[in-house]
Amino acid sequence: MDNGARSYRRFLAGDREGLREIICEYRVGLMLYLNSFVQNIHTAEDLTEETFTVIAIKKPKFSEKSSFKTWLYAIGRNTSVTYLRKNTKLDVVPLESQEYFADEKNIEDEYLKSEQKQVLHKAMHKLKLEYRQVLYLTFFEGFSNEEAASIMKKSRRQIENLLYNAKASLKTELERRGFAYEE
Repeated sequence: MDNGARSYRRFLAGDREGLREIICEYRVGLMLYLNSFVQNIHTAEDLTEETFTVIAIKKPKFSEKSSFKTWLYAIGRNTSVTYLRKNTKLDVVPLESQEYFADEKNIEDEYLKSEQKQVLHKAMHKLKLEYRQVLYLTFFEGFSNEEAASIMKKSRRQIENLLYNAKASLKTELERRGFAYEE
């Protein structure tokens, strides 16, 4: 699997279908990753669109030093960081109290099908931003530690330390919520 690189090369060569394939393949995962930054699904949707706009208009060079997905998520991360810098006074509303419209609810429901995933998702929103990001990238999106390091602009060792601490924090938060581990 080329992780979208072939579609991007086709898009750069003039085939608009390549961009459509990229958007269809990565939209939901990228949006949920960006939501870990901004804690607002509407804003995450806007940032996802902005990320795809960047690749559609600016057509940055994909050097293939990493997977296409890693490269795309790094662009999304940079877009989110820029947004957060411009909007330092964010109204962060906890996930439990947000009212979602039907289409947003469907996006989350598709991704969070089981009750355990919902408990995990809510517990993750209680973690520090870097912990949420590293867990999301490595466990939900399947990035390697090296790829996560590239996206988060950290060293591999820093990612390993973040993962260790994030897992410990998540375990504590899950235990607070009454989550029972299977032996």
